[in-house]
Amino acid sequence: MYLNCASMMSQATKFLIVASILFTAKARINNCEDKLLELCVCGNQYIDRATKFVVNCTDTGFTNSDMLMVLPKKTNVLIFTGNHISILPVNIFGEQADLTALEVIDMSNNGITEIKGKTFHHVGSVRRLMLNHNNISIAEEDDRNFHHPRVFSNFENLEELHLTNAFADNTDEELADDLHDIFVNSNLTKLYKLHLEQNEIKKWKDEKVFCDLPYLHDLYLGDNYIPSLNFNILCLKKLRYLDLESNNISKFTQEDLDTFDKLANDPSRTESLTLEIGNNPIKCDANSKNLYAWSQKTDVKIRNEDALTCWNVKFGKILNLKSLTESKHAKFSKALMVLLVVLVCILLTLITAYVYLKKDSVKTKLSPVLEAITRKVQYTTIESQEV
Repeated sequence: MYLNCASMMSQATKFLIVASILFTAKARINNCEDKLLELCVCGNQYIDRATKFVVNCTDTGFTNSDMLMVLPKKTNVLIFTGNHISILPVNIFGEQADLTALEVIDMSNNGITEIKGKTFHHVGSVRRLMLNHNNISIAEEDDRNFHHPRVFSNFENLEELHLTNAFADNTDEELADDLHDIFVNSNLTKLYKLHLEQNEIKKWKDEKVFCDLPYLHDLYLGDNYIPSLNFNILCLKKLRYLDLESNNISKFTQEDLDTFDKLANDPSRTESLTLEIGNNPIKCDANSKNLYAWSQKTDVKIRNEDALTCWNVKFGKILNLKSLTESKHAKFSKALMVLLVVLVCILLTLITAYVYLKKDSVKTKLSPVLEAITRKVQYTTIESQEV
């Protein structure tokens, strides 16, 4: 009996040793170095024209973020998408995190509803942050879900912030207020690219909402409900691309066009300004005609300029702005030519009628002139013969 027990214990010990070896081997194979990351894939990948160490936890079904506290120190790119985490806790990477190599964080499509004020610490090296397609709540200050204005303040070197469809629906006023506070308090002085598409934005708390982002080059505001150029762009001296596609813009005033020109022609600029304004309900009227005329002479580049359309309210049709304007111009030129021909014909008719009615008087007045001309011709002929 004693031998049997000893034998069983020995076999159990061997099993544990083998299991431990297998687990260690598995951890080493995927290079994640910790059991909490066993569902993730870790290793070197060629990204952004360089070899990066990537931790990829896509669609792993995680319901908490504990595994993010044990990321390998050499991690360059974290892809943590398609999971089910509603609240991002304080110090999501741990209080003593040492992630100086971390450059990219992608936490899109995780069902995030709340980000704590101190969620992101030790992320000073991160250059790109993506929180697309979440459901982040923007609420009143006395609500527990209040979005802290310094939520991105530790991203000292952040160059790209992706917030496409990142916020809860029907929060446009609160969102506009909160974004203003975030940009003011987060010191994002190196931010180069900002994505805010598909967030139902209509207006801003302050027209200078983006003026605390002095290095901003690319601003994406497509697929919102923005009704006009209702924010200041003249403070964005380096802005090279402004996306206003698929909003609720019915016209660009002359003041708007002058603003675009003023920014594009700023002597301190080194790059051109490009606009994306397609798929807006621009009305076919004097403003749209002015817009097209401006587009032909401005230094501002308009993407897909020939495809711009306007909405004909009278006939309920969408028309190509270029074709419509050129057609009107052609029709006007043709009408002007016809009018000119008609006027010339009328003038000739009037002159003929006048001469006919006054033929005797005209003949009397012209006779001396005709006789003088005739004599001159005769004298010239005689002189020629004598020679």
